[in-house]
Amino acid sequence: MPFSSQEVTDAGKIGLDFYLKNKPIDQVAVERPLLKALQSGKKSAPGAKQYIVEQLRYRYQSNFQWFNGSQVVTYNKRVVNEQASYAWRSAHDGFSLDEDRLAQNGIIVTDDASKSGNASQAERIQLTNLLEEQTEVLREGFEEKFSQALHLDGTQSTDAIGGIDSLISLTPSTGTVGGIDRAVTGNAYWRNDARTGLTVTTTTGTSVTQMEAAWKKCIRNGGQPDLILMGTTFADGYRDFLVNTFGRVDYGAGTEKKIEGGSQITAYFHGVPCLWAPEFADLDALYAPGTPWEKRCYFINTKYLRLRPLAGHDMITRKPPRAYDKYEYYWAITWRGGLTMSRGNAQAVLALA
Repeated sequence: MPFSSQEVTDAGKIGLDFYLKNKPIDQVAVERPLLKALQSGKKSAPGAKQYIVEQLRYRYQSNFQWFNGSQVVTYNKRVVNEQASYAWRSAHDGFSLDEDRLAQNGIIVTDDASKSGNASQAERIQLTNLLEEQTEVLREGFEEKFSQALHLDGTQSTDAIGGIDSLISLTPSTGTVGGIDRAVTGNAYWRNDARTGLTVTTTTGTSVTQMEAAWKKCIRNGGQPDLILMGTTFADGYRDFLVNTFGRVDYGAGTEKKIEGGSQITAYFHGVPCLWAPEFADLDALYAPGTPWEKRCYFINTKYLRLRPLAGHDMITRKPPRAYDKYEYYWAITWRGGLTMSRGNAQAVLALA
C-alpha cells in the first residue's frame, strides 16, 4: 500500500530532526576548527528588529587626582560606553524529492486517504534509506557553506554575515565594523593587530618574533587568545622551525629505536595548540584573495568573538507544504543570527609574504 503525502512529509521532518539531534553540528572534528570553536561558545541573541548589539567599554575617562587638606577636587561626567551593531542574517539550505524520484526507489505516494497508511516494510525501508542519505547530505552541505561564510568578509553576498576576514582584518585601520569606523583616530581600540609580508624558514624565526609581538598586543588588550588557526604554508613553516631549532629524539632507556614517517607533532604557542585549518585551501581555490589564506595565522580570543544565533532560530528544520502545481516535497534547515566581536584589539592576524 502507498504512503500519503503527509506521511512522506512527516517522515522527512522526523528524520531530519533526529539526525540533527544525534549528530549536532557542534560535534564537528578538526576539519572545521573555527566552526567547532564558535559553536562551543555560541550565545543566543534576543529577537531584534535589525541588529545584534554588543555593549563596549572603550575608555575609563578617569578623573584621578592628588589632593592635600581642604584643596578643591573636581568631578566629571563619564561617557565610557559604545555600541557595536551587527545586522543579523538568515541562512537556508534545503532539498526536494519529486514523486518520480520516489517511484524510482519503489515508493508509492497517493492523495487518496483510503489507500494510504499501510505501506509495506520494503517501502518503509526504501523511504528511510532515501531520507537518511538526503538529510546527511543536507547537513554536511549546510555545514560546509556556513563554515566558509564564518571566514569570509561578507562581501560574497549582500545577505551574508561578516566573518573573521572582516572582523580580524589584514587592514585594520580601514573600514567599518559593527557600525564603528576603524579609520577614525579615536577608534584605535577597535583595530586588531595585523602583521603581513612575514617570512619563516627552517633556521630563522622572523615570523616567530612577530608572533610574539602580536601575542603581547593581544594579552595587553583583553587576555590570552584561546584559538590559533594556521594555513598550510604558515603551519609548515612554523613546525619546521620548531623541529629544526628545538627538536629532539628521545630513545628512552632501551636500545630499540622507532622511526616513523609522517608528523604526529602538535605545535603550540604559549600553550595554545596551533590548529591547521584545511578550509583555508578551499577558500583560496574559491576566491583567490590577494593574501592567500594558506599563508595566514589567526590569534583569536573567543571570549570577544562569538556566534550569536537568534533565540529560537538556531538550525531549525522546516517542511514547507507541497506546491499545488508540483508533485514534489520539500525539507530545509534555516539559521538566523550573526557573528559579533566585542573587543577588536584582543585579536590578531599574521600573514607570510
